[in-house]
Amino acid sequence: MSRKQRISQRLSEQLEPVYLEVNEETQMHNVPADAESHFRVVVVSSRFEGLTPVARQRLVNQLVADEFANGMHAFSVYTWTPQQWVEKGGQAPSSPPCLGGSKEKR
Repeated sequence: MSRKQRISQRLSEQLEPVYLEVNEETQMHNVPADAESHFRVVVVSSRFEGLTPVARQRLVNQLVADEFANGMHAFSVYTWTPQQWVEKGGQAPSSPPCLGGSKEKR
């Protein structure tokens, strides 16, 4: 099972999201293509009701802690309640381009 699949499965089981998007963005960075090291996640769940944004981030990070321990380097996560997701028009920000670690000479 790939890291993306493990993250998706774990978040689905624990948060029962109404919307979940797990994107591997490793190819956007200066690492081996098979590194599975950079991820962007959008989670919309009623489990976030009453939690601060920091508490939501901590909850999600705890659920994927073992992935960090095993090589995941970057994890961008957006956490919203279903109402917040509707208010945002069902859109999450795009990831910015990678600015570090490039082999390209400037």
